[in-house]
Amino acid sequence: MNKIKVGIVGGTGYTGVELLRLLVNHPQVQIQATSSRTEAGRQVADLFPNLRGHIDLAFTEPTQANFPECDVVFFATPNGTAMQTVPNLLKAGVKIIDLAADFRIKDLAVWQHWYGMEHACPELVDEAIYGLPEVNKAEIAKARLVANPGCYPTAVQLGFLPLLEANLIDPQHLIADAKSGVSGAGRKASVGTLMGEVGESFKAYNVSGHRHWPEICQGLNLHSSQPVGLTFVPHLVPMIRGIEATLYATTLTDVSLEEIQALFIQRYQNEPFVDVLPLNSHPETRNVRGVNTCQLAIHRPQDGKTIVVLSVIDNLVKGAAGQAIQNMNIMFGLAETMGLRGVGLLP
Repeated sequence: MNKIKVGIVGGTGYTGVELLRLLVNHPQVQIQATSSRTEAGRQVADLFPNLRGHIDLAFTEPTQANFPECDVVFFATPNGTAMQTVPNLLKAGVKIIDLAADFRIKDLAVWQHWYGMEHACPELVDEAIYGLPEVNKAEIAKARLVANPGCYPTAVQLGFLPLLEANLIDPQHLIADAKSGVSGAGRKASVGTLMGEVGESFKAYNVSGHRHWPEICQGLNLHSSQPVGLTFVPHLVPMIRGIEATLYATTLTDVSLEEIQALFIQRYQNEPFVDVLPLNSHPETRNVRGVNTCQLAIHRPQDGKTIVVLSVIDNLVKGAAGQAIQNMNIMFGLAETMGLRGVGLLP
């Protein structure tokens, strides 16, 4: 088959360069263009020397790039950017994968409250498919517009979903205690993410309300017998990449830990990027560094009613660029794992 012609809007951020890193080795992809307002004209490999010898392409102005000639365009841009351009690209027959939040939340009033702007193309929000392959694979295969999930929502939903689907836990008392590396804040210059600010320190942030909370609730509600009550507390830890989410739920039945383990194994047995670890495991973010895998482990402290699920992902891969490529593979009828069969970087 002909190679998929790919464009990347916003190729200089962390998710943009992660898309480039993964796509240059994808056997069915030809990268046609990657844009940057600040670096237009500069060779990609000059800005990112890790790509030397892998890509011979310069950044272009977004308005001058040949995106309408691509088969698919990834938006690795700030929230509010994709919605300005997506309608015209869709009319040109281009498929879209947005790595930001423009099309994730179906309730426009909720989206506008959390993101503080009017939506530029509300008519497309209903059409957009939420790109969590472990839930929406069949819909993604037919989609022309995919909203790639956020990083925290990916880790949290994959951990809670089997329990909610089986009606084993109280959906109104869920807790997600999540920690992320500083790359989750993006590549922009910011005092709050300077080494002198985050090094040898550890803090919670946005405890009263994080933008990913309504996205997580929206996804969990689709699989819950009643509206979920979720307490979501994100933390910033002094590492570059990775998310660890410790998830707490109260059981409604006397189901055993072994039965819950079997439930998780059965739920994800056909999902190549979810790895359910043996009982009593403690997954680490380094296990999945650089790869598109979510590792899960289930615990039941003191054999009580509290179930603890440990979930780890690389926020830039399964939490962003890798999952976006997984979605692209599904949209174009390729093997879901194509170009994504890496091994985690350890140590």
